[in-house]
Amino acid sequence: MNFMQACKVYRSDKKAETYLYLAEEMDFEDLPDELRQTFGEPAFVMRLELTPEFRLARVATQLVLEHLKESGFYLQLPPELSIEEEISRNIS
Repeated sequence: MNFMQACKVYRSDKKAETYLYLAEEMDFEDLPDELRQTFGEPAFVMRLELTPEFRLARVATQLVLEHLKESGFYLQLPPELSIEEEISRNIS
């Protein structure tokens, strides 16, 4: 199956390294209130045409496609860091 999904990608202004993939036909206001409040003001990053063959850096594309099809959005949270990485990151 060669499924393609157009989506918009937004960055959170409240949470570092947190991104929202939103189906092209949806608006930020269509999301649940709690998610919108937690995410903060969305900063537009880019538009994508996702297919199963498309490779994303931090998440499996198929997972994003499934969420976009089922709920119209996918929330990508920051990667979990080891304690050493977190300390190093905060010192730098």
